[in-house]
Amino acid sequence: MKRMKLDDTDLKILELLTENGRLSYVDIGKELGLSRVSVRDRVQQLMRNGVIEKFSVVLNSEKVGKKVSAFFEVDCEPGSLVEVAQTLADNPSVASCYQMTGPSTLHMHVLVEDFTSLEKFINNELYSLKGITRVESHILLRRFKSRSGLKL
Repeated sequence: MKRMKLDDTDLKILELLTENGRLSYVDIGKELGLSRVSVRDRVQQLMRNGVIEKFSVVLNSEKVGKKVSAFFEVDCEPGSLVEVAQTLADNPSVASCYQMTGPSTLHMHVLVEDFTSLEKFINNELYSLKGITRVESHILLRRFKSRSGLKL
């Protein structure tokens, strides 16, 4: 994958959008001393080149009823890893799922309403999958920092 050369203006636009993805081109332009059209062109170029993948909304999981946040390390048989990962990624309780280094390990973040829901997820959705050899779980107690987007 080719790396795009970013100048200081691109980096500042990305920083502003990371802080507030709803900033208008006019507001970004005022901050940087650029025209709205210039900012629009740069953002569109960043999108075309895949630097900006998408704009999205970050929800507070607790405010929408997902009060339990759990992280899992899931070891799989090597031949089953992709199928297990795809099945888990399709589950609405799974916020993220990544393949990690190690013995065919997946790292997964799960958000559920309560501990009863977590128990159901573990027993019905996770333990029932063929190809899983080990599951380790960690319950989030307190969040000190959470970032969506890359800090440049």
